[in-house]
Formats: sequence, structure tokens, C-alpha cells
Amino acid sequence: MDTFLHKKFRLNLTSLINNKKLLIAISGGQDSICLINLINEQLNKTKIKIEAIYIDHQWENDAFIRIKHLVNIMQKTMISFCIYQIKKNTLSEAEARKLRYKTLLKHAHKQHFKTIITGHNYDDQVETIIHNLIRGTSINGISNLTNIKKINNSISINRPLINFTKAEIKWLCKYYFLPIWSDITNYNHKINRNRLRHEFIPYLKNFINPKVDKQLQKFISLYRKDNEYIKQCTIKLYLKSQHKHFIALNMSLLNKQHITLKIRVIQLHFFYHFNKIIDTNTIINIFNFKIMHYPNNIHSKQLTIKYDYKNQWVYTNFTHIQ
Repeated sequence: MDTFLHKKFRLNLTSLINNKKLLIAISGGQDSICLINLINEQLNKTKIKIEAIYIDHQWENDAFIRIKHLVNIMQKTMISFCIYQIKKNTLSEAEARKLRYKTLLKHAHKQHFKTIITGHNYDDQVETIIHNLIRGTSINGISNLTNIKKINNSISINRPLINFTKAEIKWLCKYYFLPIWSDITNYNHKINRNRLRHEFIPYLKNFINPKVDKQLQKFISLYRKDNEYIKQCTIKLYLKSQHKHFIALNMSLLNKQHITLKIRVIQLHFFYHFNKIIDTNTIINIFNFKIMHYPNNIHSKQLTIKYDYKNQWVYTNFTHIQ
């Protein structure tokens, strides 16, 4: 039986057909188990090499039983499986997420995987929007959880379930009679994500707006388009303002632009040349310095920036900003 959910999933897979190798990051929950089953069903006749990776933080006492459960599921597929175990069980939620992504990217780079697939879904996207808004994120953070996200020049993340709701995934799990493991940590309300999922979002739906998730999706869709336009303008301005021979930017040109473009150009400059992300306050300090502070020479209108590994930004060997 070919349902509309299968057709929707096949449509999401079109961007993956030309890949030679795919790495699937799984957590052991119903989302990733459903994802494994769908990919195995849709791509088992292709020549694509598929591998699944599971990162075990060993937080629960039954962690070993969960691994055995995943191994039993993976043995019924044509997908190879590898496991990483992390012994630092005192990690916070944020630290654990950073370590997972670091391990995942390191494995992908070592094994020459260019595409990582995750089981993020529609509900995860709504939770991420609210979570990032509460943390005080920028427009980039609000529109971060997209279908395809490029991590660097060689690796990208693909989320083929991003337009599937939890209810749809649950229906597919029942359709395939999949053995789902109930993760007890998903009900630990000390974790902020779980409070959003089980308390805050249901409260918004019950007392504020029953369609709050759809309204947030509409909101993020509009902002994503705005963000893409700003990114294009940033790249054009960066190419126009960079020095032809030195690691430098034309501050006279940048000072005539809107503050949003100025901040993004500086951030792009540091990230491109030094792989460093600098905060907005540091960038504002940069623009507070006037061109007249620099000696009159051939580079007086160029701001040359270098990183000296002492957390100081150096301007042509004349001025230091902490």
C-alpha cells in the first residue's frame, strides 16, 4: 500500500538520489526508527552506501539494552551500523548536543560522508523556534532548522522528515509494526526541551491559539525569505568591500551601509578568514573607531584585521580592541 506519506517522503528524498554515501544519525526513538525503515524501503535497490550512527551518552541504566534493541532492528535492514559511547555522563543538555554534533561531523569527515540525515520533524521545528526565541536568538537562529543545511564546504545535513508531524510518524510506526523504545529521558521535565513539548506548547494550544504551531510555521517561512535576501546582500557587499591583496575591509564603504549589513559583513569576514564567530558587541566596538585614528598612508581607508590568539583584534599594528 502506497500512502500519501510515502509519496511525500519520496519527494523529500529527491535531493539525496545523486549521493554515493549517506550517514543517518539515529537516537533510538520513534522518529529515527521510522526514518531507518523508510530509507531502507526506498533506497535499498540503489547503489547508495548507507550507514547509521548512534551516540550513546550512557545516561540511563538500561543503555546497553537499548543498544541491543537498535542492533536487532538494524540487522533486519541493509544498512550498516556503528556506535559511539561517551563516558562523561555529567554533561548538560547543551554540552551533550555539542559533543554529539562534534562526534557526528568528525565521523562523517573521516569516513568521507558528504550528507548526514537526521530524523527532525515538524514538531521539532516548532520547539526549536520557541526555544531559540526564549534564548534571544537572531533571525538566523529562528530559521535554522531547515530541510537542508550546509555545515561546511563538504558536509550538509538533510532532514527528510521535517514536514512530517509526530502524529504522522506515529501512524507510520503502527503501519510497519515497528518496535518503538520509550525513552524515559523524554519525560524528564528538568530538560527544557521536554517542558516546552509537554507543558508550554500544549498550554499555548489550549488557552492561546489551537493553531499556534501552524502560525509559527507561517512566521518562520516569511522570516526565512527575508533572511535569504539579507544574506545575498551581505555577500555582495562583502565582495565589494574586501581588499584585493590584504585581509582588510573598506570601512568608508561599510559605514555608509545599514547596521544589519555592517554587522553581517564583519562576521562573514572573521568566519571566512579565521573561522571565528564574534559577537555583536565586539563588532559595534569596531565601528566606534573612526578612520581618523589611523595614520595617513596608503591604507588609511582600509581596516586590516588579524587575530593574535590572545582574544584581541589587531588593526594594522596600531590599535588593540579587547
